[in-house]
Amino acid sequence: MAEERYVFKASRWTRGNLFFPVRIEITPQHVVRVKPHLMSSDEESIAMNKVASVSIRTGLIWAEIRIDSSGGADPITSHGHRKKDARRIRDLIEQLQKSVSELSSQKHDGTS
Repeated sequence: MAEERYVFKASRWTRGNLFFPVRIEITPQHVVRVKPHLMSSDEESIAMNKVASVSIRTGLIWAEIRIDSSGGADPITSHGHRKKDARRIRDLIEQLQKSVSELSSQKHDGTS
């Protein structure tokens, strides 16, 4: 069974993204920021149940997104995303957190 995965790429027209644009990947388990390099990549990850908040700062065309952790880790930040994609990232995280929370409460209630 394939894992549900959503991938959002920053625009190549924004600072730092010309050759290797940043990707935000969202699964039901975590949010990952992937910054590719020529022969490697840097990845930052926050577990979905540890996401504390999602902030979006929009400009004329592009948006910057900041995903804060409740675990005290550094936030995940990424710029150069379309405003529509930034909002979709926020909405997906909120949806997935809600469904994880509902599943967790069903297991505790025994109504699984």
